Amino acid sequence: MKNIDDKNKIAETVHRKSKIFTDLSDEIWEFAETRFDLPRSADAIISALKKEGFKVMRGLGGMDDAFVATWGSGNPVVGFLAEYDALAGMSQIENIREKRAAVNGGSGHGCGHNGLGAGSLAAAVSLKDCLSERDAPGATIKFFGCPAEESGSGKAFMARDGVFDDSDALFSWHPSTETRIFGASSLANYQVFYKFSGVSSHAAAAPEMGRSALDAAELMSVGVNYLREHIIDSARIHYAYADAGGESPNVVQANTKVLYFIRAPRSSQVKPIFERVTDIARGAALMTGTSVEVEWDSACSEFIINDALGRAMYENMRRLGKIEFSEDEKEYARNYTETLPDTARRGVLNELKKYFRDIDIAEAERMASESLLADIFPYLMTEDAISGSTDVGDASWIAPTAQLVATCYPSGFPAHSWQWVASGKSGIMHKGILYAGKVMAMTALDVIDDPDLLAAAKSEHELRKHGERYNCAIPKEKSAEK
Repeated sequence: MKNIDDKNKIAETVHRKSKIFTDLSDEIWEFAETRFDLPRSADAIISALKKEGFKVMRGLGGMDDAFVATWGSGNPVVGFLAEYDALAGMSQIENIREKRAAVNGGSGHGCGHNGLGAGSLAAAVSLKDCLSERDAPGATIKFFGCPAEESGSGKAFMARDGVFDDSDALFSWHPSTETRIFGASSLANYQVFYKFSGVSSHAAAAPEMGRSALDAAELMSVGVNYLREHIIDSARIHYAYADAGGESPNVVQANTKVLYFIRAPRSSQVKPIFERVTDIARGAALMTGTSVEVEWDSACSEFIINDALGRAMYENMRRLGKIEFSEDEKEYARNYTETLPDTARRGVLNELKKYFRDIDIAEAERMASESLLADIFPYLMTEDAISGSTDVGDASWIAPTAQLVATCYPSGFPAHSWQWVASGKSGIMHKGILYAGKVMAMTALDVIDDPDLLAAAKSEHELRKHGERYNCAIPKEKSAEK
């Protein structure tokens, strides 16, 4: 009964302090800072944490804007993961139905990390308020401020430096177009630059004197394309030219720089593919008389699921029930979803069928036609990997980790879209933030109050690592760069 009463207190605290969390989300949306350079976003969250009595240590993992805020003492140690980085080139005017940048070439929160950090703050603050009323709180709350999830893998640098080592359980969430447990693994990812150096020359008058770095980069691409047939089906390799060598065709390009993403379901599978890609780069350099340098950008590990924590989190979602949206919020969402192509609706329908396996087709089509997916999806947990990557994976190797996603956007639109940026300050986002904060705080409370749950989560965590130990792929000499 005490646990139930305390969960009610958590919900009440989130409601009472809701403006702190929603205003913070809107403020970070305005900042739209990217990668490792997030001073205003970090300042805003740290200021809120200090007002709530947390002690803050900043500058972790070699990153100025990474931090940990701590309240309480004793065991267990429960942690909430926060992100607050935006995406480059995704500036967008809020609350309009057309793609229009607020700042040409500017950044925007196309993945909802403005809300992510605020929701984690709601969890940490509400749990702190709950425990502070107990005679013996007997637990430590940590709030981890993590830069560069979108590009740079800040949590990997933090995990490499032992920032999460004393955590017993970690909790996170992500804004989405639906409400469910994040119940799948993710792809491990190496992000590596290949820098080719050659010799410039007049491309017409003295081509024999030149050694083309651009030729080397293109030959590398050809070689990697042939490699794709000979790697596991679930692996992915993508690349982009960071520097194509210049804009003058009459100059033999002396320098090029190509960024490769190499992904697979497990880090142990990425490593041999990376080694083969690197051999291809060396071969391309040999063929063109150039040289190649391998320069790490970052890497992240696959996410380790945890069924014990996931089920506890799901029970708290069911206890709270679905997010209740107002008619105005539904109308707001309809204004966006009316612009969706039929293919997007089919995508929503396919997603519903994956979770609602016994659903009547008419009911599935009804749900797919809704502007907001408010219903809680059925519980589903699998070690199969989603098609993307996240540095939450690195934290999940250190301690058992549970995540949820909550409805914060109109149905049918993908992450990293201008529509997500445009609706990132809406009442829909605000309700998703508060919901996620309650769920995470309640689940952390379960871990504190139920030693058997924590023991089960830790035992499962060891089993799911399949005998492997965490190994950050980023070389020790590589530092985070703004």
